[in-house]
Amino acid sequence: MARVKICGITSVAEARLAERLGAHAIGMLVGQVHASPDFIEPAEADRIARSLPPFVSPVLVTHVDAPETLMRLAAAVACPVLQLHSDLEPAVLRELRARLAPRKIVGKVSVENESALDRAKAIAPFVDAIVLDSRDRAGGRVGGTGTVHDWTISARIVATVEVPIILAGGLRPENVAEAIRVVRPWGVDVHSGVEASDGRKDEERIRRFIAAAGG
Repeated sequence: MARVKICGITSVAEARLAERLGAHAIGMLVGQVHASPDFIEPAEADRIARSLPPFVSPVLVTHVDAPETLMRLAAAVACPVLQLHSDLEPAVLRELRARLAPRKIVGKVSVENESALDRAKAIAPFVDAIVLDSRDRAGGRVGGTGTVHDWTISARIVATVEVPIILAGGLRPENVAEAIRVVRPWGVDVHSGVEASDGRKDEERIRRFIAAAGG
């Protein structure tokens, strides 16, 4: 099965729910850039990360792009993985990867057109994995959009670069199996696709998502 990350976790209870249902990783949004109800303070993210059992990975997800701010966030939150969800240049990613070691770095590619392939190839040598996400330029959102991008481009990226590829963007229980079939990613990352109408993580949708992903 593809590894499953449940993103936008805001409490210990949500984190333990995702873990109990079979998630391999949980993502916490820290360092707010665009409007979203799922961003939390570093202290709360640290508390959630420390609550998880072994073999379930807490991931610090941030849109912050200032290296020194990123270093402070990494020091404040006990996460072995940082998902840098902004358009950082390859040279900056190389620097951060060295400074943040032994933490793992996940770079981000917004799949809008063919240029996504060039971006993926450019950053692949300097990250430990790449997340492919949709982008909402009108709303200023670089993640959590709930919209699907062109999976054929994502599949070409999987076939071209050597680092693990994590597929995100509009995934939900109803389409994740098809997304995995088309793209063949190493992992999948879901945010709004497992939320109820009130914005909270929904147990049944998480269960169905993980089952559809092969769990």
